[in-house]
Amino acid sequence: MDLAALPATGAWREGEDPGARQFVDIGSLTLEAGGRLPRVRIAYETWGRLNEAGDNAVLVLHALTGDSHVAGHGPGDPVPGWWDQIVGPGRAIDTDRYFVVAPNVLGGCQGSTGPSSPAPDGSPWGSRFPYLTVRDQVAAEIELADRLGIEQWALVVGASMGGHRVLEWAVTAPERVRAIAPVATGAQASAEQVAWAHTQLAAIELDPGWKGGDYYAAGPGEGPNRGLGLARQIAHATYRSPAELDARFGRIPQGGEDPLEGGRLAVQSYLDHHAAKLAERFDAGSYVTLTRSMITHDVGRDRGGIDAALGQIRAETLVVAVDSDRLFFPAESERIAAAVPGAGPVAHVRSLYGHDGFLVEHDQVAALLGRFLRAVSPQH
Repeated sequence: MDLAALPATGAWREGEDPGARQFVDIGSLTLEAGGRLPRVRIAYETWGRLNEAGDNAVLVLHALTGDSHVAGHGPGDPVPGWWDQIVGPGRAIDTDRYFVVAPNVLGGCQGSTGPSSPAPDGSPWGSRFPYLTVRDQVAAEIELADRLGIEQWALVVGASMGGHRVLEWAVTAPERVRAIAPVATGAQASAEQVAWAHTQLAAIELDPGWKGGDYYAAGPGEGPNRGLGLARQIAHATYRSPAELDARFGRIPQGGEDPLEGGRLAVQSYLDHHAAKLAERFDAGSYVTLTRSMITHDVGRDRGGIDAALGQIRAETLVVAVDSDRLFFPAESERIAAAVPGAGPVAHVRSLYGHDGFLVEHDQVAALLGRFLRAVSPQH
């Protein structure tokens, strides 16, 4: 089912159940690369309540294959969120104090307009879906904030691809952001990150099931699932650290399989597992669209370069790095902190898990974000 085709429920209003995924139509959107995307819909989830002053809103932005389900919504919600230990009642981002909003990114496949969504002619966009940039995604999120009546965010926080949008928010709409926390991210796609992304795109686009992006009429299992799975395996190897993979798997064979007879090692089975999981829940078209937006990420584009752009940020800033990250190396966080006025030293999450440390090391991330949020936006 294409959730973007469901009837819109509009923005949050007093008395509504904030636990349900909601949808808002923001009209057409002018794109950075040219042209307009008509009939844009953004899916989002909320927790807590916006106070009378309207100054307790927190925006949480997800990574590449994440979604709006940052946290669960109580006993009636059997699905935990990807930051359940950080967002919620009494958590670091305390939903008893803050009104938390988490949108599904423009171009995604969990309710927001993307390649699988219906174009004006009623059929899926597919290969006709336009090129999106991080700035386009933030422009859509600004429209969402307008419709929610949020004039300024107390905090905008996100990791990895979400961190790209955090920085873009602070430069594009500085008057609407009081504080930011870019986590395990960079201000510009590096050559190495582009290289990893290029191989993932090739894995999908070389799958015969890709059909140039127009595979949505194919039957179950006939899309580019193998290519998407391979892309996920390539990506996942960059999400974890060599030390963790060695400690966890080493040279251990998978079950009763013998590598000398064509069997797999345990680490190969691990990657196969993650490939299958992603192919079940994510759209290849969105993976391509979002990966392309990451390739072109550059907060300094047409702004005099990275340092000049980051130098415009006036929000209180906490920069967080994972010490074992080999996708967004800590040096990229150091560059952000050095260029943002008053950012202070980088806060490091100590982890064996590499880039995924921002998802795994709940206690450390919660401590950093909770302390920062209480300092920059205390709510009583």
